[in-house]
Amino acid sequence: MTVRSRLLVLLSALVVLTAVALASVLHASARAERRDHTRAGGPKVTPGTVTLTTPGRLVFRNLAWGPHRDELVTVPARDPSGPRTASGVKCLRFYAAAGTGVCLQAVHGPVSDTYRALILDAHLRERTHYDVPGIPSRARVSPTGHYAAWTAFVGGDSYAGTNFSTRTAIADTRTGALIPSLETFRIIRDGRPYQAADVNFWGVTFAPDDRTFYATLATQGTTYLVRGDLTTRTVTTLHTDVECPSLSPDSTRIAYKKRVKGLPKDAPWHLYVLDLRTMRETPLAEPRSVDDQAVWKNNGTLVYALPGDYGADLYSIPANGTGTPHRIGVSAVSPAYVSPSPSH
Repeated sequence: MTVRSRLLVLLSALVVLTAVALASVLHASARAERRDHTRAGGPKVTPGTVTLTTPGRLVFRNLAWGPHRDELVTVPARDPSGPRTASGVKCLRFYAAAGTGVCLQAVHGPVSDTYRALILDAHLRERTHYDVPGIPSRARVSPTGHYAAWTAFVGGDSYAGTNFSTRTAIADTRTGALIPSLETFRIIRDGRPYQAADVNFWGVTFAPDDRTFYATLATQGTTYLVRGDLTTRTVTTLHTDVECPSLSPDSTRIAYKKRVKGLPKDAPWHLYVLDLRTMRETPLAEPRSVDDQAVWKNNGTLVYALPGDYGADLYSIPANGTGTPHRIGVSAVSPAYVSPSPSH
């Protein structure tokens, strides 16, 4: 091949690559533009005031296409599919209790994104914030509002596989003191002290005593439900094959996702409820794989997210294993049933 021919081939390849790159940019730009426009038939979303202390309200991250996508919105808890009031505050993950919120945000940079956790007051004003070392995954606030926890992926980006690492932090929302990683806690496994390099924690859920919490501990290919103690800085294993626990309002049961043999590797979980007194497991009547940390609407009902046409939709199901799943809202994730703070 002559030098001229080689140059022509190289030039042709550059033209093709440039065209492909330009098409990709235009496609992404067009999709981003569509996301900024309200979708016909989608939920009605209007700007307004959102607080975390108004009884009978549900707050969540809005995924409906339009100018308020990714903002925290509120609806009546009795009508979760009704019109949404948007706050202007954007979060990737969110939770709230007793007038305190935690909002995990992306900070968009010129090269890559970074992440942070915002502690919000009852009017969604920032009280303080913390750097988050990876992609936000889970967020919780204690029933008193005195503690907030979050989990981020620092290696890999899915609980479905085995090649991932997490970092879970707990902050005292009153003093600002931060426990940057639960990996510093002393572990008691099967009644004995335990140490390992592969320890991971995720999915904190708090008891109302401002001392006890529950979480998932993973090590050597096994996941455990652990009970943690913020005073003694210890965690103790209670039960195996528990991920993303959620403590019931009466503190008697844990809702969680459990890996079930025979399911696809990328969708391996079913929802279960564990009785903390008897350690009896009850499978819930949701046949689909749920990759979420379920929320208790009350002592008898759970709410969780499943993939939908525009991100995710919210579903509810009885916590006793009966009934059928019911979709309560579209284009929504990270729900929190808000309640007045103790001072109200």
